[in-house]
Amino acid sequence: MKVPKVYRVKVNTHSLRGRLLWFLLAAITMAALAQAMIAYRSALHDADQIFDYHMQQMALALRSGAPLANSHSGPSADPGNDDMVVQVWTPDGIQVFRSISRAELPQRAVLGFSNVKAKGTTYRVFSVQTSNQTVQIAQDMSVRKRMAGALALRTVGPIALMAPMLMLVVWWVVSGSLAPVARVRRQVASRQADDLSPVSEADLPDEVKPLVHELNLLFGRVRTAFDAQQHFVADAAHELRSPLAALKLQVLSLDRAEDAEARKVAVGRLTAGIERATRLVEQLLVLARQEAAEPKLDPVDLAELSRRTLGDMVGAAQARQIDLGMHEVAGETIQGQADALRVLLRNLVDNAIKYTPAGGTVDVSVRHTDKGAELVVEDSGPGISPEERERVFSRFYRVPGSTATGSGLGLAIIKAIAERHGATLALDASERLGGLLVRITFPAMKATTVKAPLAKSAA
Repeated sequence: MKVPKVYRVKVNTHSLRGRLLWFLLAAITMAALAQAMIAYRSALHDADQIFDYHMQQMALALRSGAPLANSHSGPSADPGNDDMVVQVWTPDGIQVFRSISRAELPQRAVLGFSNVKAKGTTYRVFSVQTSNQTVQIAQDMSVRKRMAGALALRTVGPIALMAPMLMLVVWWVVSGSLAPVARVRRQVASRQADDLSPVSEADLPDEVKPLVHELNLLFGRVRTAFDAQQHFVADAAHELRSPLAALKLQVLSLDRAEDAEARKVAVGRLTAGIERATRLVEQLLVLARQEAAEPKLDPVDLAELSRRTLGDMVGAAQARQIDLGMHEVAGETIQGQADALRVLLRNLVDNAIKYTPAGGTVDVSVRHTDKGAELVVEDSGPGISPEERERVFSRFYRVPGSTATGSGLGLAIIKAIAERHGATLALDASERLGGLLVRITFPAMKATTVKAPLAKSAA
């Protein structure tokens, strides 16, 4: 036996426009139905009061008259009118009058108002008794319901006619209000993968504008990271070309070496070239991480960080016979990323050691100032001329006439880390040692300064 297919209508509840239209149109329909019900019940209540009053007045009018002798004649007989049924009895229970009607009511009367069921029909009955007769007025309840329905239809009719127009207005308002959202969706859907320009926020609802604003901020951050990545790739490709070419030539020189002495010299040059290339790659990776990553800030003790970093750099200072140590120590705690700050200080000290002649001095100081915590690295080297102090922060820039070999990324890394910590970086001449002075001022987390005696640990 073939089973018939069952088709189901699926309502898209994830659409804001669909949900608004669905609930608003359902609310209009329910409001119209509620209005119809209220109008009907109100009309039925009014009809009950009017007809009850009419029945009561009719019964009182018949009570004041003389007893009627003919049950199918007289002034109260109303042939062809089934709305009202009139019955009159004598005190002995003899029916002396009954209006012409197909209704058959029970031969009993309950004084006052009552509801009586007879042959599936409910009647509203009013009975009144006098000394010489009992008068009963009855009316089919369906008459009242028909009249209440007609009155309710007159009330609800205009609402039923206006409901479709109201639904069209709601549809137009909802669609027009969400048109800017659809426009933003089309803008985002039609753009290329590398198009990170801001999305237009014009005419957007107040509920949607913050979302689009945050989306534009996200586009800006992604664009910045993308640009940094492009610059990194371009700079890395440019700077790695020369070391790799040099390594290739050194390998060829090693291959052509004829004696042990020449081979030893070639091996030394190749080893030095590999070390320079390794250092360049490490600096490039550090720079890429610092420019792309969002730092997680924690409390960092600058004095303790400086001591540990200097301990790591003692070997390099001893190799060049450099006097490396702490000059001033103040207990300063800042909000920062310990690993990034260690890279910053390590690069500062490494640059100072490279550019300071043998037998020179490199000092690190941690100070407290009104502007915040201050980290100072100064040396007795040749320093940097004022006109070169801004250019040295550029990538791969080397001071003309410098004898030190390096990648030219050290100060660029230092600047990137300082900016991410909200610190200011300044280069100056060291009045005490005569060389370069690098000053980095951090916003201090707390202004607690611990006085300590001057410490000097010669390498």
